[in-house]
Amino acid sequence: MSAEKMITAFYEQDHDRLDELFKTFQQTKRSDFAKAKAAFKEFKVGLQRHIVWEEDLLFTLWEAKTGISEGGPTMVMRGEHRQIGQLLESIHDKVAADNPDTDQEEQWLMSMLGSHNIKEERVLYPSIDNVASVAEREKIFRDMEAIPEDRYNACCSGH
Repeated sequence: MSAEKMITAFYEQDHDRLDELFKTFQQTKRSDFAKAKAAFKEFKVGLQRHIVWEEDLLFTLWEAKTGISEGGPTMVMRGEHRQIGQLLESIHDKVAADNPDTDQEEQWLMSMLGSHNIKEERVLYPSIDNVASVAEREKIFRDMEAIPEDRYNACCSGH
């Protein structure tokens, strides 16, 4: 199973990439706001894309393969995605206003993302890798590239 592309490895790497962008934002927002703002924009768009990939492709495949949707883990993950989105928008509003005072929102977001990512990385992604065939996983990766940018790039025009 290690020769083909796995959902778990790819999505964990994307989590790590997003975490690094957010750390850059946090570390530079009081010393180089332009750099912080650029890092936040890349983080926000990347996280929104990641969520679209999960909800449109991964969750749909998992639900089809397992028959579990209502009350299952993907329903929980979708609810958490809504909460993450609200926190992301709260930080975005302040960044758009050149306000670096986002510490409380950042703390809430990092707490939410921390527990959310653990559930995905330890349970959901490995489960998807287990139920999906090589061809189904390959299709997921092809379909990820085909999702139009306007589905996830709702950020930061004009700032």
